[in-house]
Amino acid sequence: MLSLRALAIASVLGAPVAGAACDLALVLAVDVSGSVDAEEYRIQMDGLAEGLRDGVVAEALVRGKAQILLMQWSGATRQQVSIPWVEVSDFAVLERLATRIEQVERPWRNYSTAIGEALQRALVQFETVPDCTRRVIDLSGDGTSNEGVLPVELSDAVVQAGVTVNALAIEQSDADLTSYFYENVIHGDGAFVATAASFTDYPSRIRMKLLREVARQTAALRDLQ
Repeated sequence: MLSLRALAIASVLGAPVAGAACDLALVLAVDVSGSVDAEEYRIQMDGLAEGLRDGVVAEALVRGKAQILLMQWSGATRQQVSIPWVEVSDFAVLERLATRIEQVERPWRNYSTAIGEALQRALVQFETVPDCTRRVIDLSGDGTSNEGVLPVELSDAVVQAGVTVNALAIEQSDADLTSYFYENVIHGDGAFVATAASFTDYPSRIRMKLLREVARQTAALRDLQ
């Protein structure tokens, strides 16, 4: 059950009222390329599940009847929708989704990093949730794109689709990854990059990233950090 503090914060953040139509369609795009080992994969999936369970995040998702999809991606021909769209109609549905994320199997282990291809696959998914007010791709990765279409070449397609692309740069092996994501990956009004210095930092950073994505008034989030 949510605490009174969590409910109060959710109100400050401007979460949509219960009964409203879908406020947010959110694609969670997780890097499972060869640079991510088994332990780091586990950190990502467990951290993502816990981020969705955060009281403020959960409240905003349920109030907004958010649609959430999980996609795992690697090389140019390797993007998999691991969990199709789930309408977060109540907290029980969200908990089941978080549990599924914790348990989802990894489809690949030894392939390249094709960020542009991942974005292309993610964009197509929004065609089946046309009634959602906001469309966001939450992409996390630990390296630059080294295969397939360049992510920067998708700028026009992202704009035309009315999608915002945000990124979480895991800088464990590349200290300049945040800058690369700023210049090449993120698109859309209010798009941003969050930074994790290592995979160990991923759980706390994905939580704050989700808080910023699901809330309408991001200024209030700065007071929570």
